[in-house]
This record gives sequence, C-alpha cells and structure tokens, in this order.
Amino acid sequence: MSIFKKLAHKAEAVKGGTKKAAGRATGRSRLKAEGRGDQVKGDTKMAGAKIKDAFKK
Repeated sequence: MSIFKKLAHKAEAVKGGTKKAAGRATGRSRLKAEGRGDQVKGDTKMAGAKIKDAFKK
C-alpha cells in the first residue's frame, strides 16, 4: 500500500479524534459521535492496510 494512502487513513483517524474531543468540550453529542465514527473508520482502514502488507510478503 502506498505511503500516501496510509497517511490519508491516519489523517482520517486524527480528524475523528479531534472532532470527538471538540464534541466533548462543547457538549455536542452529535459531533462527538461523528468524531468517534470517523476515528473508527480511519483505524479500520489502517488495520486493513497492515493486513494487506502482511500478506504481500
């Protein structure tokens, strides 16, 4: 997997964490939930990339 895709997945996870923290700080449960979803999606994509890389070798 290319380094750019890996960075994109990591950026998505970080963006989700930021949204989650902002939602927690402002008391907005919807923003917090969106952030949690983005973070999980990014983490899942990173895990999938790691599995693909493991089977490539």
